[in-house]
Order: sequence, then structure tokens, then C-alpha cells
Amino acid sequence: MATLVDVAREIARHKLEAPLPRRWSHVRAVAAKAHAVSEAVEPEDRDVLVASAWLHDVGYSPDLVDTGFHSLDGGRWLRRERFDDRIAGLVAHHSCAWLEAQERGLHDILVAEFPREESAVADALCFSDMTTGPDGQDFEVLERLAEIRSRYGPDHLVTRFIIRAGPEMVAAVRRTQTRFAGSVPQPM
Repeated sequence: MATLVDVAREIARHKLEAPLPRRWSHVRAVAAKAHAVSEAVEPEDRDVLVASAWLHDVGYSPDLVDTGFHSLDGGRWLRRERFDDRIAGLVAHHSCAWLEAQERGLHDILVAEFPREESAVADALCFSDMTTGPDGQDFEVLERLAEIRSRYGPDHLVTRFIIRAGPEMVAAVRRTQTRFAGSVPQPM
């Protein structure tokens, strides 16, 4: 029987691998990183974290684009497909998406449709995304934020969002690093 993570991985593969191979590389690396830091969350939340990591960018799939805001489009599609509500909400709000929604004039819609979870899982999802580059490479969070700003340019909506969201993203990454360090047994 397929697990939640198996189903999420296959959905992401089906929606992203062929049409968006670079995005697929990013998603695979984000999911691997989420798995690697999953001890930073409660045991019952580990599959939710990893499944959310597999699905966090599914809204970029060309056949799912509705508003053009991948977080909202992905969350809506997952909800329509009757996927786990919590995961749909994590996808809809991943990596400070509520701030990008403000830039896009979609904040009220996003928050009306999906509850925003503030948790170790949401932090670990942000960590996994914001320390992984567009080709799956590892980045320190500040390097990743600089890479995004550079890729989009100074006047782009995404750059404005990244500048606003940067402090919260860094805080989520640091909280996850602290939780993960505390979960790993230390040598005596």
C-alpha cells in the first residue's frame, strides 16, 4: 500500500518532471532535505512534512495554473483532488506565501481559503525550500535569498516579496536548525 509520501512524490513527479525538469530537480532536493531534517518535528508530523515538500511547488505545473500564484494554485488543486487538508494548507502558505499574496493582491483570498499553520512543520518546510537552489543545490538561507533577488531583478514582484519575507524566512530556518540540532543525540 502506498504511503502519503509515496503518493505525494508520484503526484509531484507526474505534474513536474516532464514539463518543468528544473523545478523537478528543486522539488526532489527539497523533499530529500525535508526527510533529512524530519527529526526536527514530532514523529507523527514527519510524513506530513516530507509530503508537503514533495508538493510545495506543484502549482507551477502548467495544467494547474489558475491565478499564476503557485502556492495558491497548488493548494487549491490539492483541495479539489481531496488531498489532505493540512498539506494543502502548508503548500498554500509555504515559505511565507502570505506575504507574496499581499504583493499579488491575493492575500484575502489565500487566508480565507487556507488556514496558515505556524509550527515546526511549517518552519522545516521553509527551511527545506529556502536552503535549496533552483537546480537542487544546497544554499545557506542568506545566499538563497540573494540568488532569488538576483534571478528576478530589482523591480520584480518576487524580489519585493523576498525582501519583505527575508527576516521571517531566516527565522524559520534558524528555528529548524536549532530544533534539528536538539533532536540529534550528542556524543558523550
